[in-house]
Amino acid sequence: MKTDLHPDYQAVVFRDLGSGDTFLTRSTVSSDKKIELDGVEYPVIDVEISSASHPFYTGKQRIMDSAGRVEKFNQRFKNFGGSSK
Repeated sequence: MKTDLHPDYQAVVFRDLGSGDTFLTRSTVSSDKKIELDGVEYPVIDVEISSASHPFYTGKQRIMDSAGRVEKFNQRFKNFGGSSK
């Protein structure tokens, strides 16, 4: 096998900027920023959204009533494109 072919697979901390939660996992990404977690220093990657703050995973997503949206659309445009006779 060729040496130095694959990227370095290391322990990395992902930090959710929305909720402040941290996740320790392994990844090939790297960062100059460091964070100390459980007495060990790891590179940290800041993410905008993760499973800790995404509405789908937290159960805070809005359920859109598709029938209500269609009715609202039809009501708004019911006179649009009428015959000009």
